[in-house]
Amino acid sequence: MDRRAAMTAMYAAFNARDMAAVLAAMTRDVTWPNGWEGGVVQGQAAVADYWTRQWAAIDPTVTPEAFEDDPDGRLRIRVRQVVRDLAGQVLSDQPVFHVYAFDGPLIRSMEIQPVPA
Repeated sequence: MDRRAAMTAMYAAFNARDMAAVLAAMTRDVTWPNGWEGGVVQGQAAVADYWTRQWAAIDPTVTPEAFEDDPDGRLRIRVRQVVRDLAGQVLSDQPVFHVYAFDGPLIRSMEIQPVPA
């Protein structure tokens, strides 16, 4: 499976709340942004803890829209990020970039970057 197809599958797993499938795409010591509370988390266990807290409070859906290979080897994905409260009311709906670095086929880190206006 190519990297873009793998990442599309990873987003589908995230949106389905298949945490095990998403974590399997990451290195054990992955660096992941805590876009909800701020800062970053380190390692698969910390990512799992973060998502458990997040999904208990809000309902994010992230859909990839465009892929771009950065010159430094990272993969930049423009995503539509929709966050709802648990009653289904939209709290935010915006495009952002998710920028991934890899260790072989596994995600080593991800950054969230704004989409220029």
